[in-house]
Amino acid sequence: MKLITAIIQPDRLDHVREALIQADITRITVSRVSGHGRQEDIEYYRGQKIAPNLLPKVRLDIAVNDQFVNVTVDTIVAAARHESGEIGDGKIFITPMEECVRIRTNERGGSAI
Repeated sequence: MKLITAIIQPDRLDHVREALIQADITRITVSRVSGHGRQEDIEYYRGQKIAPNLLPKVRLDIAVNDQFVNVTVDTIVAAARHESGEIGDGKIFITPMEECVRIRTNERGGSAI
């Protein structure tokens, strides 16, 4: 089992959700977050460089069984990227997940996802 965390542009959320649904991946968690990476606006105030502003982003958390990892990642990459790819299109993190427990039924492991 893996936990896939994707940070994407807010304007690409609908595209990514629709693409994931088409790929039969329907269980996602969406959070509004802010941050910055290379996509920083360097600003100066009275001749001094100030810290870049935090930019709005969307975080997707998707728990998947191992056989769905590549499908999920490929779907997100295809739907989240702007036409030619731009700085700030986002990142995807894949982390191992030790256990998943469905609270309602106490199912554990891959069947709980």
